[in-house]
Amino acid sequence: METTLRGVGVSHGVAIGEVRHMGTAVLEPPAKQIPAEEAEREQGRARQAVEAVAADLIARGNLAGGEAQHVLEAQAMMAQDPELIADVERRIAVGSTAERGVYDAFAAYRALLANAGEYLAGRVADLDDVRNRIVARLLGVPMPGVPDSDEPYVLIARDLAPADTALLDPTLVLGFVTEEGGPTSHSAILARALGVPAVVALPGAGEIAEGTVVAVDGSTGEIFVEPSQEKRAEMESASAARKAALSAVTGPGATSDGHKVPLLANVGGPGDVPAAVEAGAEGVGLFRTEFLFLDDSKQAPSEEKQIAAYRAVLEAFPEGRVVVRVLDAGADKPLDFLTPADEPNPALGVRGLRSLLDHPDVLRTQLTALARAAEGLPVHLEVMAPMVADRADAKAFADACREAGLQAKFGAMVEIPSAALRARSILQEVEFLSLGTNDLAQYTFAADRQVGAVSRLQDPWQPALLDLVALSAEAARAEGKSCGVCGEAASDPLLACVLTGLGVTSLSMGAASIPYVRATLAKHTLAQCERAASAARAADSAEEARLAAQAVLSGE
Repeated sequence: METTLRGVGVSHGVAIGEVRHMGTAVLEPPAKQIPAEEAEREQGRARQAVEAVAADLIARGNLAGGEAQHVLEAQAMMAQDPELIADVERRIAVGSTAERGVYDAFAAYRALLANAGEYLAGRVADLDDVRNRIVARLLGVPMPGVPDSDEPYVLIARDLAPADTALLDPTLVLGFVTEEGGPTSHSAILARALGVPAVVALPGAGEIAEGTVVAVDGSTGEIFVEPSQEKRAEMESASAARKAALSAVTGPGATSDGHKVPLLANVGGPGDVPAAVEAGAEGVGLFRTEFLFLDDSKQAPSEEKQIAAYRAVLEAFPEGRVVVRVLDAGADKPLDFLTPADEPNPALGVRGLRSLLDHPDVLRTQLTALARAAEGLPVHLEVMAPMVADRADAKAFADACREAGLQAKFGAMVEIPSAALRARSILQEVEFLSLGTNDLAQYTFAADRQVGAVSRLQDPWQPALLDLVALSAEAARAEGKSCGVCGEAASDPLLACVLTGLGVTSLSMGAASIPYVRATLAKHTLAQCERAASAARAADSAEEARLAAQAVLSGE
C-alpha cells in the first residue's frame, strides 16, 4: 500500500528504485587490557591505520575532484590530527588495544564537540566515519560504506559521510535518503554537485525494508513507499517534462519579460570550473577560497600558490564576473594558525572577517595574491568579506583592499541579522552585498545549520529570513548597488523566482542547479515574481510561504 513520507529535499530530480541500506557501522571493540610490552607495537598499528585511512581519503578525493576533493582532504586532516593521535597513544600506553584506543579517543573528541554546544555537530558524521574506517582497518573487517549491487538502487542511510557521497556512482545510486543531516550539510552540497536526487532529515527512513520500492522527489522532499503504477508514471512523466524544459532554455538568466538575473556558480577551486562552464554559468558568485587554506591547517598557503589557484578560476570566465570570498575560517573550518583553540562557542566567536582582522598579514597576502592573479585579465573581479556585522567591519575590509592595491569591487556578505538590518549603513563602505542564506538562517533562528533536528528552522522559505533578504535588497536598490544571493536558497528554482521578486540582482548556486533555475525563471514575468514574493512574506511558516508562492506562479 502506497504511503508518503516527507523529509527535506536537497537535490533536484526523481529516483524510483529498490532500497539498499548503507553498510553496518563498525561494532565497538572489546575493552580488553594488553601487557605493557605490547604497547609500542599497538601504537605502531594505530599510526599505520591512521596513515592508511588518510591516504585512502586523499585518493578518493583525487578521483572525485572538485569540491569533493577539498572536503575529503579536510577529513584526512581530521584523521591525522596530532592531538587526537597523541590521545590514542596515551590510551594504548595504559593498556588499551589499538582499536579500543582509537574508539575511545574519538568518543572523547565527539563529546567535546557536543559540550561546545554542537556548533560543530555537522562534522560529527565526518568524525564517526574516520573512526569507523580506522577501527575497521585495525580489526581486519570490510570498511563501512555503500553496498555492492549490480542493479541500480535508492540508498538509505542514517547519514552519509563525504567519503561515501563523493564517489557515489550515479549509474547505480539513483538517489539517496538520510535520517539525519540538513540542507547545507556536506552530503547535501555534494549531492547537488553530483546531480543525484537526495532527501535528508527523514526520521524513520532506516525502517524502510531492504528491497522495498520507493520513489524519491529530491525537489519536494517527498518519499513514496511502494508507489502505485499511476504515481510512478506521474513522477516519471513530470521528470521527463522537466528535463525537456531544461534543454529548451539556454543563455543568460532572465524572466520571461526580459528582466536580467545573472546566474552564477559557487565553486571551491579550479576543479569545480568545468561543470560551471558546462552549465552556462555567467561567472562565479561565490569562490570559497578556504578550501585552498584547508590543505595545511598549520600555515597559510604561499602567495604564489594562491595566485595560481585564483588565476585558474579567473581565466575561465573572460569578461565574466567572479566574486571571491576571502578566507572564512573558524567554527566548522578551524585553522591552527588563525583560529583560537579554546573558544567555548566557535560559531559565535572569532570567525570569518574577525579572524582576518586579528591576523592582517594573512588578509594582506590573500588580497595581494588576488590583485596579482587578476593582472592583465578582462575578468570583472569582486572581493567580499564573510561575517560582516556592521559598518566598522565593512570599512576595515575596504581599507585593507585599498592598501593591498586591489583593483576590484569590494563587498560584504550578509550572514548576520545585524548586517541585514543595517545594510544601508554598510553600503556606505562597500559596493555590493551578497546574502549567505545558510549562515543567515542559522543566526536568525539560533539553529545550527548542520543539525537535522532543527532543519525546519534552516528552511530558506522561512518568512523571517525572506524579510531579511528584502531589507538587504531594498537597501542596495536605494543606494544604486547590487545585492546577490550565494547561499543554498538560490538553488531552489521556485525560491529563485521569489528572491528575484524581492529585488535580488543575481543568484549563485552549485552548477547542477543552474539549468533548473534558468528554466523556471524563464517561465515567469518579473511582476509574477514580485507577487509571489509578497505572498511568501505574508505567510506564517516556511511551508505556507512555499505553497503561497507556488499558487501565484502557477496562476491558481
